[in-house]
Order: sequence, then structure tokens, then C-alpha cells
Amino acid sequence: MTDNGVDANSTFAMREADLAAQFTAFIDEHRQHLLGSLNELSEDEARRSLVPSRTRLLSLLKHAVFVETVWFGEAVTGKSRVDYGLPRDSKDSFLLDSSDTIASVSADYRAAVERSHSAIEGMDLDTVLTGHRAGPMPLRWVLLHVLRELAHHCGHADILREQILAERGRRGGWSGVVR
Repeated sequence: MTDNGVDANSTFAMREADLAAQFTAFIDEHRQHLLGSLNELSEDEARRSLVPSRTRLLSLLKHAVFVETVWFGEAVTGKSRVDYGLPRDSKDSFLLDSSDTIASVSADYRAAVERSHSAIEGMDLDTVLTGHRAGPMPLRWVLLHVLRELAHHCGHADILREQILAERGRRGGWSGVVR
């Protein structure tokens, strides 16, 4: 088990499962990894800007709420992202409000993941989702896209977290937490 609560062997146990279960296991592993990137960080550290873009550890998780809701909400139901209270443009999903905290964004993310699981329950990989503004697409494509998104942002999170922990170490506050 890693310090972010992810069992590194969990997806190996799924090698004989059907493809839909494998997709779900890999996506869930990445969801936990992204959530875990905020473990033992202060609010300040989670909001720290270390790159010129809007990418911060907390904003990555807030963007992941957007991803979950667009791909398992909008695409499944046809309800618009604005109806879900999301920005029209994905770039704006990285913006943090003053009320956003590790606890609040984490809770929003857990709720979005729960809704995602419920939205596709009982669907097979060939189910065509017609609600996304890009047009109809099979669930298999949506699952692969979300996996790609999460993997991409987990990589960002790893690098940002490493920078934050290194800075903490330079200031003498090294926690000994290594991912």
C-alpha cells in the first residue's frame, strides 16, 4: 500500500475479469491516487502555484470533478455542464474559489465518483452515450478517455507533490512522506 492509500496490486487481481471491470478498476485506482496526492498537505501547499498554468494540486482535483461530471453526467444524461453548475470551458474548471478546501473539493470529488458509478451501472462497453455535445460515443471510449485524463493529471499531481515535499524538506519540515 502506498502513502496515498492505493493498493498497487489491486489492478493485478483484475487480470481475469471482463474488460468493463478492468477499466473500472484502473480508473478507480487513478481516482484514489489523485485524491491521495493531497494527503498530509496543508491548505496552503494544496493551493501552491508551482507552474505558470492554473495547475495546482487542489485545482487538479477540482478539475477531476468536472471530468467526472461531464463524462458520466452530461454524456449519459444530456444535461448540460452549466445545468450541473460547471463552467462551459474545461480550462475554467481549474479555478479555485476562496471556499475551496482540501476537505470540500475531496468531498465533491467522492460524490462525483459515486454519481459516475451509478450513471453507468448496468451498461456494457458498447452502450452508446448520446448526451455529450461532441455527439454519440460508446461507453468504452468514454472510459478510455477518463482513464487517459486521470493518468495525465496523476502525473501532474506526482510532480507537484514532489516539489512541495522537497520545498518542505528544504525548510526543515520534511515529513518523511515519499510517494
